[in-house]
Amino acid sequence: MNLDDFSDLIERPDGGVRRDAEEHRERLAVPVGALGRLDELGEWLSAAQQSVPVKAIERPRVVLFAGDHGVAELDVSGRSAGTAHELVRAALDGASPVAVLARRFSVPVRIVDAGLDCDPELLPEAVVRHRVRRGSGRIDVEDALTAEEAEQAVRLGMRIADEEADSGTDLVVLGDLSVGGTTAAATLIAALCGTDASVVTGRGGAGIDDLTWMRKCAAVRDALRRARPVLGDQLELLAAVGGADLAAMTGFLLQSAVRRMPVVLDGVVSAACALVAQRAAFRAPDWWLAGQVSGEPAQAKALDRMALTPLLDHGVTVGEGSGALLALPLVQAAAALAAELPVRAQEPDTQDTQNTQEPDAREPDGHGAPAGAEPAGPTA
Repeated sequence: MNLDDFSDLIERPDGGVRRDAEEHRERLAVPVGALGRLDELGEWLSAAQQSVPVKAIERPRVVLFAGDHGVAELDVSGRSAGTAHELVRAALDGASPVAVLARRFSVPVRIVDAGLDCDPELLPEAVVRHRVRRGSGRIDVEDALTAEEAEQAVRLGMRIADEEADSGTDLVVLGDLSVGGTTAAATLIAALCGTDASVVTGRGGAGIDDLTWMRKCAAVRDALRRARPVLGDQLELLAAVGGADLAAMTGFLLQSAVRRMPVVLDGVVSAACALVAQRAAFRAPDWWLAGQVSGEPAQAKALDRMALTPLLDHGVTVGEGSGALLALPLVQAAAALAAELPVRAQEPDTQDTQNTQEPDAREPDGHGAPAGAEPAGPTA
C-alpha cells in the first residue's frame, strides 16, 4: 500500500457549485455577512454535497476509534496504561460526555476497537471484532506496529468509511478513546511540522502535573528520533510512532474524502491523523472541519499547517469527540439557514420618463428656429 495513491483519488469540493451557493446567498433576505461564519459553512456544505440550496444534515454519526498505547507505561497520562476499555465501557453505558451529548442530539455513536489492551470478552463483539492487535508498542524505544499491522489498520479505517458512506451517513464527527494517544499524536505532529518536543507536548485530556508533563516531553523527544528517518513514507511513520487507532483514523479520513463525506475533527489525535493524511493527499483537508480548540499546542500546530480554523473555543479538553460533537448543531444551523431563508423580493423597475420622451419637432433649436427648418437667406 502507498498512501500517496490517494492524491489521485481525492478531488476538492465542487468549486462551481460553491460559486452558485455564493450567488444564492447574495439573493437571500438577510444581508450578506450578517450570519458570520454560518454563511461560509453553508457554502462549504453546498460544494461538498453538490447541491444548491444545501441539503439538511439528517444522518450524522459519531465514529470513535479506540486503542491503548504502550508509551502510557511511562506514566505520561492522567490515566493508567491499558485502561482505554474503561472509556469505551462508559461510552457504551451512556455515562461519558460524548454519550450524553449524542443522546441529547439524537446522534448514533459507533466505537471501533483498533488496538485496545484488554480481553475481548469485556466488550461487545460489534466493538472488538475489528481489532488489529492488542495495544500498540512503546514508541520511544520500539515501533508501535509492524508494517503489516499498519496497513491492516489503515484498511480498517477505509472499510469503516465505506460502510458509513454506503449507509447514508452525511457527516461524521470523528474522535478517539485512547490512553497515551496524545503522546503519539504530539510525536507525529512534531515530526511533520519540524518542531521540538517541548513545543507540541500538552497536558492531555485528563490533565497532568508538571512532573508527568516532563516525562511526556521526554517520551516525545525519544520517539521523534525514531520518527524522523521515516518521514518520507506515511505508512512507515504510522507504524513507527503512531498506533493502530491512529493508523485506522488516517485511513478513515482519506477514504471519507474519496467518498465525499464531510468529517468534523475533534482534538489533537484526530488532528495528527489529518496531518498525516494531508501529507499523502493535499486536497483531503478540504473535506474536513475543525470542531473545537482543545488547548493542546500540537493541535494548534497541525490545524495551522492545514489552514483549518476551529468552529468553537469553549475550553473543552475531555476529548472522546465531545468538542467536535458540540460543533454539530452549528453546522446543522448553517445548512438550515442556507436552505430555508427566503429570497429577497426584487424591486420593480422604474422608467425614467425624461430619458424616454420623444423630442418635439416644433421645439426651437439653439438659435430660435424650429428644429429641421432651413435658415432664411438674404432677400434679393
